[in-house]
Amino acid sequence: MTPSLQIGVVGAFCTLLALLLVHARQNYLSIPKLKPRPRQGPLPDCMVVIPARNEAGSIGRAVRSLPPDTVIVVDDFSTDNTAEEARKAGAGVLHAPELPRGALGKPNACMEGARVLTSKWILFADADTWYEPGFLDSAVAAAEASGLDLLSIQLGYRPRGFVEHILVPYAEALFFCGVNPRTDPVAAFNAQCLLVRRQPYEFFGGHSPGLTILVDDIRFAMLADRHRMKKAMVRTSRLGHARLHAGWSGLTQGIRRNASRFTQVDGKMGVTILATAILATLWLPAVAWLLWSQQMGAAAAVLFLWLLLMVPWFRSWVWLAPLATYLILPILLSAAVGAMTHRKIQWKGRSIA
Repeated sequence: MTPSLQIGVVGAFCTLLALLLVHARQNYLSIPKLKPRPRQGPLPDCMVVIPARNEAGSIGRAVRSLPPDTVIVVDDFSTDNTAEEARKAGAGVLHAPELPRGALGKPNACMEGARVLTSKWILFADADTWYEPGFLDSAVAAAEASGLDLLSIQLGYRPRGFVEHILVPYAEALFFCGVNPRTDPVAAFNAQCLLVRRQPYEFFGGHSPGLTILVDDIRFAMLADRHRMKKAMVRTSRLGHARLHAGWSGLTQGIRRNASRFTQVDGKMGVTILATAILATLWLPAVAWLLWSQQMGAAAAVLFLWLLLMVPWFRSWVWLAPLATYLILPILLSAAVGAMTHRKIQWKGRSIA
């Protein structure tokens, strides 16, 4: 192959990869930012429900980051000191009821927490999230200003440890390669931090319609559309933070769990994510091919382009991006097979389908 043809082939690969990843960033940035709102008067009429199963070490931070006397933690049969840590942090603690047959722990616990509340708004938050002062005021103000019934809040991810710093930013980039919040708001909807108006929530049965569904946020979005309720999504990296999943095992199971999202909405999104992940692994063969042909400048350009595309996601950890392409691929392939075959996964010590 002539040098010019070789450059043309590699250039086509780089162009396609750049288009996919630039589009992913545009998809992420299309989510409106949550505007900080200073408190004016008393706290908003909102209570927080945090379902928690074996979340010692995380639950205390989540509770303390929210205003005092606003948090109910529902202990989902934890075998550690989750309940004690939550009480010490200032939360009211309930124990989740026994799981109905086929039900999943998180929606069952959320339903129990919401059952005792009479507040106008309910914020459902995961135990591995935490917040800055003013978050609750800002979220409720944004929902009320737009007349919303449901507001999904995309938090800024804060990885811990080497493995999470490798995989979490890249997993987020790949997700937005396949999901466009403007055209596919149901697929983008995220219940990791979800604000709901209590009356509409009770009208469509709360978490009960999603008791047996692995990805309950999709169910919420579909129910909102079915009942013509108003929903929206915002993002914040300043007011709220989240740990996507803990370590290699947590990320592996979490990605497998979330793969079922695309079987419920549109399988083409999952195919796009997987195809992008496979395409991205070609950066190393492309660089090696150019180096073997002694085209040093072109090889350096390919590597520079890949790192440049990853900077918005990885920031100062961008040097890990090349490794991420190869570490995440087997997880994605396993998740795709599991979603198509409805294979059971282990989640929080339970085997779920």
